[in-house]
Amino acid sequence: MIIEDHPLEPFLPTQSSLLMLGSFPPQKKRWSMPFYYPNLNNDMWRIMGLLFFKDKSHFLDNSRKAFCKDRLTAFLEEKGVALFDTALRIRRLQDNASDKYLEIVEPTHIPSLLRQLPACRAIVTTGQKATDTLREQFEVAEPAIGNFSEFLFDGRPMRLYRMPSSSRAYPLALDKKAALYRLMFQDLELL
Repeated sequence: MIIEDHPLEPFLPTQSSLLMLGSFPPQKKRWSMPFYYPNLNNDMWRIMGLLFFKDKSHFLDNSRKAFCKDRLTAFLEEKGVALFDTALRIRRLQDNASDKYLEIVEPTHIPSLLRQLPACRAIVTTGQKATDTLREQFEVAEPAIGNFSEFLFDGRPMRLYRMPSSSRAYPLALDKKAALYRLMFQDLELL
């Protein structure tokens, strides 16, 4: 089976207070842009549009067939949100983007990312695979979906938030997903 290397560089604005971690990008044939959560069938950027701009289409480009990377990166830099994934190298056990069929060959070394983000005080995982992979590197209790657990990293108080997957395969309506993300962003004083 083919081993895939992560196709994107970590997005790490130095002032970031939040590090968002998914599992691994979908195959490039599913991308609408060369950035995180690129699949139009993924609701991450719709959730952000609803929460911060009251418009689920805010981050779509004029064609409505792609997300606008420039608008996203400017927004994330302004808010102090960093992005990467918990896997550097994977095998797809089926020809799809489902975490259920991802075999992690090499996990991301999350402490290395956090050391590049001195203002970071929280991590959010956006799915079970990401949560499980992160917890292999830290002693932290698994929070219930929509909640957080606290832990220390290099003496720094941190929170691990567990949010629902933004994939449409996850059986929760967009407004209900957004409500859970809203609580986290309000708690972190980003919204």
